Amino acid sequence: MKKVRKLYEGKAKIVYETENQNCLIVEYKDEATAFNGAKKGKITGKGVINNRVTNHLMQILEKENISTHFIKEISEREAVVKNVKIIPLEVIIRNISAGSFSKRYGVKEGIIFDSPTIEFSYKNDNLGDPLINEYHALALNIASQDEIDRIKNMAFKINDILKSYFKRVEVDLVDFKLEFGKTLAGEIILADEISPDTCRFWDSKTHKKLDKDRFRQDLGNVEEAYAEMMSRIIKN
Repeated sequence: MKKVRKLYEGKAKIVYETENQNCLIVEYKDEATAFNGAKKGKITGKGVINNRVTNHLMQILEKENISTHFIKEISEREAVVKNVKIIPLEVIIRNISAGSFSKRYGVKEGIIFDSPTIEFSYKNDNLGDPLINEYHALALNIASQDEIDRIKNMAFKINDILKSYFKRVEVDLVDFKLEFGKTLAGEIILADEISPDTCRFWDSKTHKKLDKDRFRQDLGNVEEAYAEMMSRIIKN
């Protein structure tokens, strides 16, 4: 399958049209951003790691009856995916307090929740991806109530599957962001990526951060943390 035209270039990926209208090619980049683009940099090898990790995890989810956009990996940085229209709703699942949750509510990091929380952000870079609730999503015609309910159910199921999976490699899934899209046939499926860019991963024993927070917080050893996560995930 060949690239025909660049469709979109974002902070972390480039999306290309192909000769098949049902398929796109996604290319992962090494560029890194944080704080809505206020901080920029490069994480060498990130594109390769995020591509391989995402594709591996998508295949695991497919085996658990979660429909995803993944079709096949075609190079170390590229994958063929289903052509979807992204629903502009970022879905954040949190299992442990960290990041913006801790800052927003004035609680320390590391509190394990009795049950996972879910948040929605309006996917709009110009507005800074503001938090919204279901009523806002309905008012903005982002999705119908049935679609929101399906997205929530899928997100919580994905969380259960991934928490269990990461537990086996001694990693705590602290929180993560998901995006969903509609296929040309109208089916809602999981899209975007699942990687150290979009998840918070802590070592279960040491609580060492193995994700993009190392870049956000200038903790150092960013490349090493990404590589360690790929090693743990791919080997399992």
